Amino acid sequence: MRTHGAERAGPVRSVPGAGGRPDPYGPPWRGAEERSTPLRPPPRRPRSRRRKRRRPVRRLLLVLLAVLLATPLSTYAWAETRLNRDVDLGAYGHRPPPGEGTNYLIVGSDSREGLTPGQQKDLHTGGASGRRTDSMILLHTGASGTTMVSLPRDSWVTIPSYVRPSTGKRWGPAKNKLNAAFADGGPELLARTVEYNTGLRLDHYAEIGFAGFVNIVDSIGGVRMCLDRDIRDEKSGADLKKGCQTLDGTQSLAFVRQRHQEADGDLGRTLNQQKFLSALAHQAATADTVLNPATLYPALSAGLDTLVVDRGMGLRDLVSMVRAVQDVSGGKGKRINVPVSGVGIPTPKGSAVRWDEEKSRRLFERLRYDRPV
Repeated sequence: MRTHGAERAGPVRSVPGAGGRPDPYGPPWRGAEERSTPLRPPPRRPRSRRRKRRRPVRRLLLVLLAVLLATPLSTYAWAETRLNRDVDLGAYGHRPPPGEGTNYLIVGSDSREGLTPGQQKDLHTGGASGRRTDSMILLHTGASGTTMVSLPRDSWVTIPSYVRPSTGKRWGPAKNKLNAAFADGGPELLARTVEYNTGLRLDHYAEIGFAGFVNIVDSIGGVRMCLDRDIRDEKSGADLKKGCQTLDGTQSLAFVRQRHQEADGDLGRTLNQQKFLSALAHQAATADTVLNPATLYPALSAGLDTLVVDRGMGLRDLVSMVRAVQDVSGGKGKRINVPVSGVGIPTPKGSAVRWDEEKSRRLFERLRYDRPV
């Protein structure tokens, strides 16, 4: 506890008449009765010398301040130029009107770009060319909080009419699985299909491939996950034990891709993907990563190398998206699946997932007006 006396500058001096020596630096009248001649204050150093001594310290502080300010700014400028803005969300037109809040479509693709044949074998990715959707999450953030809605890739939806780039012919509208939209028309048709079936206008799109996913996880030292059971899946290569552990990039990719041990198949996998994405965002936003250039630059480089975003997305939008995902991991949001009425239903395109028409309509309507889910 501080006292009023503690607020005075300078050393504590003895008080005349209290058994101590007189204060040699006090006013000349103090302790006059105890000394025969007045005491003079010690000579002061020339002001110019004091200023000269302060200059190196000031310069050092200015240099440190410049480094602290320049590092984030230089990182920001560098990352801003690395964003691959290839996706035109308005390519197919006829978009829903803007709603309240912000909507992101986060896509994990099975792109093998950046992987050697040996890495493809180790990661159990197969050798298919091109890229297809492996996971899709609709992220909504606004005044009423953040909601992550997983959209199963086998969702039986209506793909609106479009012109196939390879042939120039118009197709649709037609019923098909959601991931068929990506396979036929890329990110633009996928975004248009999501908007068509949800009534939500997408503000931004972000997609990352296998290589970027693995490299990001490895660059931040892995992701801490707690599993409630053993997981073994030969298809994805997952071989994980029950309990809390740190997953490296290869183990993480196997975890988010496995679905053969899930009771609900693709629905169970989507919840695992949400859980992992939240943990990844939380880990990437820690001080150990953000304030450490040796970790920050590799993590950013790993993600930006295979990240594909829409033309209107800047680094600030990307950071807002990651923060929203981090909020969910901190308990400030919800992770849900789109309401379904059937799983594994037979269709001309194989077994699929059917959305519950009434419940899904109510969900997307609440998101459109930024109401609590």
